[in-house]
Amino acid sequence: MCLAVPAQIISINKALDNAIVSVDKVEVEVSLSLVDDVKIGDYVLIHVGFALNKIDEEEALQTLALFEEAGLTD
Repeated sequence: MCLAVPAQIISINKALDNAIVSVDKVEVEVSLSLVDDVKIGDYVLIHVGFALNKIDEEEALQTLALFEEAGLTD
């Protein structure tokens, strides 16, 4: 089973085709090679260092709330 986590893009490096994203106040670098048309503030699903696809903010926030409810975040 795989788990993709919603994260918000906080900066983009177009030259390297990657971004810094924030997940529960933790910042990580992810590749943007699998997604198109993303910008700072967008939410993406991330898995093993890759942004898999762009998702809308409402869906991302609902998923993060479920993670918190299940005790999966601080």
